[in-house]
Amino acid sequence: MLSISNISYSVEGRPLLEGASANIPTGHKVGLVGRNGTGKTTLFRLIRGELALEGGEISLPSRARIGGVAQEVPSSDTSLLDTVLEADTERAALMAEADRATDPGRIAEIQTRLSDIDAWSAEGRASAILKGLGFDAEAQRRPCSDFSGGWRMRVALAGVLFAQPDLLLLDEPTNYLDLEGALWLEEYLKKYPHTVMIISHDRGLLNRAVGAILHLEGRKLTFYQGPYDQFARQRAEQRALAVSESRKQDARRAHLQAFVDRFKAKASKAKQAQSRVKMLEKMTPITPPEEARAQVFTFPEPEELSPPIINLEEAAVGYGGPAILKHLNLRIDQDDRIALLGRNGEGKSTLSKLLAGKLAPMHGTLVRSSKLRIGYFAQHQVDELHIDETPLQHVMRQRPGEGQPKLRARLAGFGLGADQADTAVARLSGGQKARLSLLLATLDAPHLLILDEPTNHLDIESREALVNALTDYSGAVILVSHDMHLLSLVADRLWLVKDGRVAPYEDDLEAYRAMLLQGDEKPKEKSKPEKPKRTASREDIANLRTEVRKCEERLEKLNEMRDKLAKKLADPALYEPGMGSQAETWQKKYAEVMGALDRAEALWLNAQEKLEQAAH
Repeated sequence: MLSISNISYSVEGRPLLEGASANIPTGHKVGLVGRNGTGKTTLFRLIRGELALEGGEISLPSRARIGGVAQEVPSSDTSLLDTVLEADTERAALMAEADRATDPGRIAEIQTRLSDIDAWSAEGRASAILKGLGFDAEAQRRPCSDFSGGWRMRVALAGVLFAQPDLLLLDEPTNYLDLEGALWLEEYLKKYPHTVMIISHDRGLLNRAVGAILHLEGRKLTFYQGPYDQFARQRAEQRALAVSESRKQDARRAHLQAFVDRFKAKASKAKQAQSRVKMLEKMTPITPPEEARAQVFTFPEPEELSPPIINLEEAAVGYGGPAILKHLNLRIDQDDRIALLGRNGEGKSTLSKLLAGKLAPMHGTLVRSSKLRIGYFAQHQVDELHIDETPLQHVMRQRPGEGQPKLRARLAGFGLGADQADTAVARLSGGQKARLSLLLATLDAPHLLILDEPTNHLDIESREALVNALTDYSGAVILVSHDMHLLSLVADRLWLVKDGRVAPYEDDLEAYRAMLLQGDEKPKEKSKPEKPKRTASREDIANLRTEVRKCEERLEKLNEMRDKLAKKLADPALYEPGMGSQAETWQKKYAEVMGALDRAEALWLNAQEKLEQAAH
């Protein structure tokens, strides 16, 4: 068990942790969540012993090994496979000693220990981990120096997974993974035999790969059983109850203060007034949990263009040699929301660059609307910002004719307030840099927005704000992302980039996820011939529309019921003495309605999908 007991730590006089405690049972998979800047990464460093506690204690079982991803993998001539094998230092040391040992007794001890740690299957295990993170057999034999920093970070992750420490600490590991790698990591962590703590803003990962949430807020730690969505519901209920209790106390305090103010000067009431003053002094203020910051993205609205805005016919694209993608017959309209799927190296980024106008077709035709404006955001653009300039200077360069008040309003529309607007980019957080890059990509009100991993460095609140902004945006969107939550809420079309072609993917994201986890993008069943699909009749479509309408009516009623119950729970009178267990009863009803809402939404989505399939 990892035991965190009453710890305290400050940075430059600002307390990050004060009397924080938590116990993480051995073998648990735990997501560490909290707003940016609350001290999550600092907590990891304290657990590893890299920082000295100001108070309290962190303890682990004796001889427990702690592991995390190194910040940088050396650009050496060692192959990827050997680099990962060397991460298991015990195995590497034993193998080296086995080559030079001469004492028969020691040789026997070494061989026994190598057998105990399954050293002879190590190469196969290391290779499987590298393959899951996107390195094929040929790449695994190449030296680390052949790969960029982002790819070497994957090697670092492979190394720590292979070493299998007793406590695995991962800080935003999916930031340098694609969708396929992120899904593989989810499944690997589920089966990991030891304790895992992971800092992540990826809701899919926090819902599928962990069984508990450790929440860092107000310099304290709170442990919640269950995945992230369950934690979020509990937090919402706690906030509603705390707000209600706070209002109740405020009303009580106001009543006591009014009595004191009215009678403190009267001799006959002085004693009673004094007793109420003492009551006021003894009342411990109830402070409701602070609301999550309202994060925003405000995309400017483009004018409407006649469809299609882009049309490709038998187009091919590459980088001067053989075509990477060919026979491209694609059409994009302004209301499209398209997610690009496909394994790493299949050409998703190449297609994005072709659509963005950064690559020209090698042959075939690509026709764009004459007035088309395109916004392009890629991961590397965050690194291309001028680190010695402020966000305001960045937008002034793009809009030299606009006054500062309007430019500052644009920055505020992307969550960059007055302080951030005048802060050098080098001092901004990763999330703030990403917001600035997104602002620069959308400054011209593009009709088509191409986003390549836009959620890296964004916290959960910012990711939800991005979903809302993309939902309201009236232009077309092309998405490449490892965040399945984002893809599922934004994309309504899927394109699969595979074997040099791009084609519509007719199934859904869950089916694609299942195929990736099988290690094959071809369905393995279907030995029987498929039956021809029956064309839906008008009566079928009418019945489906009726079902959708009924689902919508059910959702509307449940939403109304939820709002009434929330209002009831916020009433201070509910918590007055003599009300018995009514508060608990209403809380149970609220939880039941929230559960019914989840089920009703699932039914509505299912009915909508059936209607759309029947209508095509």
